[in-house]
Amino acid sequence: MKYIKFIMVTLFFIPTLLIAQDAKSIATKANNLLRGESSFARVTMQIIKPDWSREFEMKTWSLEPDYALILITAPARDKGTVTLKRETEVWNWIPKVQRTIKIPPSMMMQPWMGSNFTNDDLVRESSIVEDYTHHLMASDTLDGRPCYQIKLLPKPDVGVVWGKIIMWITQNGYQELKADYYDEDNNRIKSMIGQNIQSMDGRKIPTHWEMIPHNKPGEKTVLIYRELDFNIDVEPSFFSIRNMKRIR
Repeated sequence: MKYIKFIMVTLFFIPTLLIAQDAKSIATKANNLLRGESSFARVTMQIIKPDWSREFEMKTWSLEPDYALILITAPARDKGTVTLKRETEVWNWIPKVQRTIKIPPSMMMQPWMGSNFTNDDLVRESSIVEDYTHHLMASDTLDGRPCYQIKLLPKPDVGVVWGKIIMWITQNGYQELKADYYDEDNNRIKSMIGQNIQSMDGRKIPTHWEMIPHNKPGEKTVLIYRELDFNIDVEPSFFSIRNMKRIR
């Protein structure tokens, strides 16, 4: 009898374990599709407010998961500004004042260059794969594409700001089409929406992204990928404070 009860309990939990594993696997595939082991990109950022707008041109380099560098190439007044991530440290180089500024952890959620992206968003200080547990909620359709709907909950004792993330990932291709970010009180704070799926360096990915804050009507920040190369030849030594001042 005890053996039968053991089998019944085991069979009860197996589907739950498989669903949890599947949800993490789906999130991992979506994350790897966008990141690769390393990458280079040329990106246009548009900051749109009710009464003004700005536009930046940027180059970005990454070596996952510990290194990232963002160089602003236009407009002229911001040209040469650099954000660098090295493992757990983030730095800004401001060419106008010839200063290197270290970003403390308390400022990781501050807006980057006045946009709706935070410092954490741009350099991905937290990991959607490693810092959260993953739960498959349902199948859904977004922009006519069948999607997995996955809920991410922060792991205990992990220093992440979001109380919950809901993601929509296509069932065919594992493209991330949307992510809703909630605070600890279950208030939806912002949404990240991916559109215009195109082939870039052999991968079909969204090339137009919008970050929309729900507490600031009329605001959004748009990221448009102009070029994206994966698995480039780049070493950790490239991501140095010294290189921030001379990268072009």
